[in-house]
Amino acid sequence: MKSTSGLRSGRKMQDVSFKSIEDFLDYLSGEELEMVLKLRSLIHQAIPDVREKLSYNVPFYKRNASVCFIWPPSVPWGSKTYPFVRLGFSKGYLIEDEEGYLEKGDRKQVYTKDFWRMEDIDDDQVLTYLTKALIVDEG
Repeated sequence: MKSTSGLRSGRKMQDVSFKSIEDFLDYLSGEELEMVLKLRSLIHQAIPDVREKLSYNVPFYKRNASVCFIWPPSVPWGSKTYPFVRLGFSKGYLIEDEEGYLEKGDRKQVYTKDFWRMEDIDDDQVLTYLTKALIVDEG
């Protein structure tokens, strides 16, 4: 379900607005949808009692606090779009990451992992980091 919003203060705003997770999923297609569904399934597997809620038009996952989110390329990140599905860890800076699996970029708190295609998603690796995020959430 697309809505149109023009330019505001010279920046392109998100041109999508979803009322539910189902609307969000219906908007996606192809490999992008497959990747989002896969990551969503892994999140629910690692954190069975997680709550899923749309924020910024993408699914965020919360237990005691925000744990993670999935951001697909079809939904702009502010004024930017990216060609990958991003799994973000809300408190990534607290997650032990000796391997350097997570990407910090110029962010201080939220760390991410970007997936360009389905084959990039290593279930065991993702589950390991979701478990680490759960431990942080419990602390």
